[in-house]
Amino acid sequence: MLITDEQRATMLANGREYARNPAFDPVPVVKLFDPLGSGTWLLTDLDPDDPDIASGLCDLGFPELGSVRISEIESIKTVPNRRGIGIEQDRFFRPTRPISEYADEARRNQRISV
Repeated sequence: MLITDEQRATMLANGREYARNPAFDPVPVVKLFDPLGSGTWLLTDLDPDDPDIASGLCDLGFPELGSVRISEIESIKTVPNRRGIGIEQDRFFRPTRPISEYADEARRNQRISV
């Protein structure tokens, strides 16, 4: 499981707040990474109407704010040559600032670095 029930609840609450207030700038709730590649995701919220869609800072070679389907991230482990190794959660990640600040830093550094 990439996202715990507690994280999912926080991300759904963030999604509801963002729907009410587009200026909402939450801290990331979860950091996911590809142990076999350079993919990194700092996710802040889930769409309350489609909780498979997460938003945040995504870096697959170029960092950008956007959305991604959790089911697509989970399916990566089924790609041939990955030997069942999928995306993992960084359990040691502790966010310290809003996602906009991580995005600004990632654009300057051309990658997410936390």
